[in-house]
This record gives sequence, C-alpha cells and structure tokens, in this order.
Amino acid sequence: MPWFKRDSNSEKTPAIEEAGRTVRTEGLWLKCDGCREILWKKDLAQTNNVCAKCGYHFRIGVRARLALLFDGGVYTEHDETLESTDPLQFVDQKPYAERLIATKMATSLREALISGSGTLEGRSVNICAMEPKFIGGSMGAVMGEKITRAIERSIAQRAPVIVVSASGGARMQEGAISLMQMAKVSAALMRLDEAGVPYISLLTDPTTGGVTASFAMLGDLNIAEPGALIGFAGPRVIEQTIRQKLPEGFQRSEFLLKHGMLDAVVPRAEIKAYIANALEFFAGPVQQNAA
Repeated sequence: MPWFKRDSNSEKTPAIEEAGRTVRTEGLWLKCDGCREILWKKDLAQTNNVCAKCGYHFRIGVRARLALLFDGGVYTEHDETLESTDPLQFVDQKPYAERLIATKMATSLREALISGSGTLEGRSVNICAMEPKFIGGSMGAVMGEKITRAIERSIAQRAPVIVVSASGGARMQEGAISLMQMAKVSAALMRLDEAGVPYISLLTDPTTGGVTASFAMLGDLNIAEPGALIGFAGPRVIEQTIRQKLPEGFQRSEFLLKHGMLDAVVPRAEIKAYIANALEFFAGPVQQNAA
C-alpha cells in the first residue's frame, strides 16, 4: 500500500493559497545559465533579457531584436508573404511540410527571417534578423531570397544594411538549394560593396554552419554579443574529429575577438548606439531634412 496518493483533482501548476486567493508562480522565474541565480522574468525584461548579476545574454526573438534596433520599434516589413516549399519532399522524424506548418503555428511567422526597413538613430537602414525558434533559424531558399532583396533595396536607396544572425546554418531539408544561398547572398554583398554602401553583421547566439561560412563574416564591421557561440562545426563535433580537448571559451565571441575574427564584442544595451556611431564613420552624419 503506498504511503502517499496523488490527488487527481489537485492543480498541476504550483500555487500559493492565502486568504482565499490563489497566486500562480509557474513561469514567473528563470534560472540564469551564467550564474545559476533565480531571476524574475519581469526584471529580466527590463534589462533586455540580460542577467543583471553576471551579464549573461539570453536569446531573444526576432521581433524583440528589431524593436531594439529600429527607432521606436517601428519598421516596415518586406517580403512577408514568402514561404518555404518542400522541393525534395524531405522526411526525417516527420515530413518537412508538416514541420513547416507546425513551426509557423508555434512562432506566428512564415519564415525564420524578418526583413524590415526604418530608421536607426535617424538614419534609414534595412535590417534582416533571424528567429532561432523557427527550425533553428536555419537558412533556406526564402531566407537567402529575403536577404538578397534587402541588399538590392539598400543599393537602390543607398541605405546601409544590417543582418542579425541567429542560426544553426543551412537547412538540411532543402539540400543543395539551401547551400546555394551562401553564394547568392555573398554575390549580392559584393555588389553592395561595389556600390559603396555599408554592411554591418551582428552575430548573436548561436551563429553556426553555412551562415557563419558566408554572409555573417563578410561585414564591413563584424560585431557580436557577449558569450555568443560562433563557428562552422560545433565544438563537440570538432573534439570528436581531432580527438583533442578544445581551449576554454573556444568559439565564443570573446575568443574570436582575441583571435582577430571579430571587430568588437558589444553588450546588447550598447549595440544600437555602437552601430549608429559606426554608420556615421562609414557613411557620414545623418542628413537633416530642410524645414
């Protein structure tokens, strides 16, 4: 006979009952992956999802990222109707077509990247940012097309382009089609460079695979958030391949900065001002409209 028996009618959500009231506590707290402190989510939101105790940068969604960069969080979205197809009729644990439908419902997005235009500290810019929760922020045909269109738009407008990477790399469900996007976007960036229009690449956690091997590292300025994982193959794969223990902090943004792979590591709260200052260096002061 069991000593204890679970009440099937009891609440599954932890709660505190006091004076006839029920206070739900589940989901209000979060443990920091950096210092292991317990953080109140509302406090974390006030610091742009950066731990106030140790500076650990939590991952954020694409819309939160764009809201941090565009003035007033206001921007015009482009190419929002583009959607991935299933050219290979790919099946792994489940069909790719089903995975796309489920991911669209879970994220309320059509693809892993949003392309928008607006102003950053008064300067017109085009920004492309990735959503890591959309199949790992992986790069498929639609992502490559949206970034390429943003670059072409920047050439026409002579407006700087910023790409915020947060990706596991090329999307295997689209095979060679996804790999082609590396060359496609890189070629567009060459035309941007020939036009003399600035390109800033912001690498966040994680930036890996084919994204790192192409446009993420081709910026006129390559910057990253603190602690971001950046590389081609993951550290576990590398260790298994070379059968050696990797150095402490390998493939983190600070390691890459020390070894000359990045231009700067910038805290999230300072990124917008840092980019604005860099664009003033590249493109000159913002031109004020005559009254």
